[in-house]
Amino acid sequence: PAGPALAAGLTGHAEVVRVVSDPQKISYEELLKVFWENHDPTQVMVPHNPPPRCCPPGMRQQEDVGTQYRSVIYTLGSQQQGAALRSRDIYQQELRAERRGDITTVIEPAGDFYYAEDYHQQYRYKQPRASCGLKGTGVTCPI
Repeated sequence: PAGPALAAGLTGHAEVVRVVSDPQKISYEELLKVFWENHDPTQVMVPHNPPPRCCPPGMRQQEDVGTQYRSVIYTLGSQQQGAALRSRDIYQQELRAERRGDITTVIEPAGDFYYAEDYHQQYRYKQPRASCGLKGTGVTCPI
């Protein structure tokens, strides 16, 4: 999936990063900590005039709005699923203590992964002046 249909949020796909790691060097829990702390998993729709027709709560990151921008963790197996759910619950407690919103991140088993077109590969490296829509909440995840 690519092009205008994906950009318009019409395909049901999410724009994600595929993480390949060595568990001898970094644990899955450490990866989850980085995930939670480096974006805002509580993003909800802000009023638009007219409102977007495609997007329930959680379908945005900063100014990027649409189903393709939802916060999501795709897991491989029950161990990752359980760890992701536990980390979400722990981080939600921290966010509530700081009077932040509810986490809208979807956690579900991974399906097929599709690479984005070449233009989007290593985008921040290729476009060093491009803005990055991700900003954390400033709340530490204690896992």
